[in-house]
Amino acid sequence: MKAFTYHKYGSPEELTLVEVPQPRPKADELLIRIQATSLNASDWEILTGNPFYARIFGLFTPGHPILGSDIAGVVEAVGDTVTGFKVGDRVFGDSFGHFGGFAEYVCMRRTEVTPIPAGLSFAEASALPQAGVAALQALGNAGKLRAGQHVMINGGGGSVGCFAIQIAKRLGAEVTGVDHGGKLAVMRRIGADHVIDYETQDFVVGGPKFDLIVDVMAHRSILSYWRVLRPGGVYLMLGGTMGCLLQSLLLGPLISLLSSKKMGLTGHRQNQQDMAELARQSVAGELHPVIDRCYPFDQIPQALLRLGTAKAMGKVVIMQEKDHASCEWPDDS
Repeated sequence: MKAFTYHKYGSPEELTLVEVPQPRPKADELLIRIQATSLNASDWEILTGNPFYARIFGLFTPGHPILGSDIAGVVEAVGDTVTGFKVGDRVFGDSFGHFGGFAEYVCMRRTEVTPIPAGLSFAEASALPQAGVAALQALGNAGKLRAGQHVMINGGGGSVGCFAIQIAKRLGAEVTGVDHGGKLAVMRRIGADHVIDYETQDFVVGGPKFDLIVDVMAHRSILSYWRVLRPGGVYLMLGGTMGCLLQSLLLGPLISLLSSKKMGLTGHRQNQQDMAELARQSVAGELHPVIDRCYPFDQIPQALLRLGTAKAMGKVVIMQEKDHASCEWPDDS
């Protein structure tokens, strides 16, 4: 099968399209013929090895030669102990930890995949697992967002942010989305009540205070966010620089202990129920996966470059075949 592989940290130019053996499913795995793979910030970070925590799978050289974890496709074979799935089923899931999505086939554990309901395309399904689940869990389980509260989504025009804005609005919150000027329109379109261009406005000086701040792209001190949290408010860091990560790890628990404001890290956990709920909401029209554009399989390096330069609004998706009904195709394809 064809796959994009890399063997040292760096830019998308490190990716090479090669022929590799097709994987065989273990007893608890399914072999999936990939139809769509969506990109996440984690793909860029593990490709470049930056921030340093992205080297968790390999300190000096990449631990996984084939990246890509948000996958949608068709079951080609099932392992001996797999139940609930059969050949021909349309499924989607998150293979974070062993990856393999930048290829024609991948093996995934039964607990990592969920059926794709009728009415949801492969492109839309592939956009849900990591970003959608992260947003759902941050606002619900971790942030405990309630109707009437005011939430800020920093990075609201990106993959996680576009889900977070919509989920927060569905929960009845007042939402402020923060991103660069090129993404203000998309944040308004998906329901943000207020939008801020961080390049022209310091969003932690003056202005409103928030019950919940979800920081998808932390690049500043968490102490600056403390000033705009209401008493009892919560700050959750989902991603950002190594310095911000360490600060959240060290200062977050201390601030939470000494004040009524809670500050710290959060992440996403693979969860079939959450993925199924996101799929249900998408089919029902309650949630709209925002797809920036789709790229053909042989343009994975170009797709990653778009992601890494922060141009993408919502999700960037890789398709094995064109799917005009789901997303825009690049003009140069």
